[in-house]
Amino acid sequence: MNVSKKLANQISNYDNPNSIGSKLRSKRLLTLISMIHKIHEKYKEVNILDIGGRKNYWSILPKELLKEYKIHITIVNFTEEILPETEEHYKFIHGDGCNLHFFENNSFHIVHSNSVIEHVGDWEHMVSFAKEAMRLAPNIFIQTPYFWFPIEPHFMCPFFHWLPRPVRISLVMHFALGNHQRYKSIGEAASTLEHYRLLDKKMLQYLFPDSLIKNERIIGITKSLTAVRYENNLINEVKV
Repeated sequence: MNVSKKLANQISNYDNPNSIGSKLRSKRLLTLISMIHKIHEKYKEVNILDIGGRKNYWSILPKELLKEYKIHITIVNFTEEILPETEEHYKFIHGDGCNLHFFENNSFHIVHSNSVIEHVGDWEHMVSFAKEAMRLAPNIFIQTPYFWFPIEPHFMCPFFHWLPRPVRISLVMHFALGNHQRYKSIGEAASTLEHYRLLDKKMLQYLFPDSLIKNERIIGITKSLTAVRYENNLINEVKV
């Protein structure tokens, strides 16, 4: 196993509760869980839209809580995979997070996404993604890796994302980085890199102008950012 793959397993293996990524995620989600509690107090149910997520992510919520709080989670994915069948608390939909026109405004209490916005494409796609998230719920929780953290989280290579594009293309053609294979052609490598565009704090704040941008740190260095917006009567009540 190469060094970057080992690093990927140690940092971003979310199936391992003892990995650094799992521990940071658990801490990060305290804000989301507090938001869920307050929404339930007000509405007696909680409807969540998870853009680009997976069901196993929501194992953070005990099954008893899903039932007691009447939590319904709609998971939208832009994928050709066969979707799981709808379950009691989950609904799965094919869709593009940049264009969710089939949902009306404020169809949900919370819009959530975890490490998705950096994958949607160019800046215009990010703007569309952010507008859809803000349109569909009064409360949002949008997490993304931080551009100025020195280790690129997808390829697990120090300073990789700061290098010129031709250098990055060359690297992924010569080495299997993180959980990625070694790409065989320039076209394949260049196309792959199009889907990894990290954001800094000012960029995320621009995309979500009425949100609080929270820093998630490791050894004092910001590793990821989360845009959090609350409906007016929750903002002073939810743990931030």
